[in-house]
Amino acid sequence: MEYVYAALLLHAAGKEINEENVKAVLEAAGVEVDEARVKALVAALEDVNIDEAISKAAIVPAATPVPAATEEVKEEEAKEEEKEEEEEEAKEEEAVEGLGALFG
Repeated sequence: MEYVYAALLLHAAGKEINEENVKAVLEAAGVEVDEARVKALVAALEDVNIDEAISKAAIVPAATPVPAATEEVKEEEAKEEEKEEEEEEAKEEEAVEGLGALFG
């Protein structure tokens, strides 16, 4: 993720996103630089319009309050976890019943 942040920082500063600049930003942040990841990032961003990508990613309906959506997601996740736990318990019970049949 820090590689993408380095590219975004360079873009925001109006600097060219190239291997040298990305590496310099990462090193300044104290990140151990992986040359292959830097090359892959620069190659992947070569034909990307970063402003357009950011604007598409940042579109959020104004009428939807973020905290409410977050609470709904948390509730749904909690329900899913409960359901998964119940299914897991049912499977365990079936396995125990199966073992009981083996040993009478």
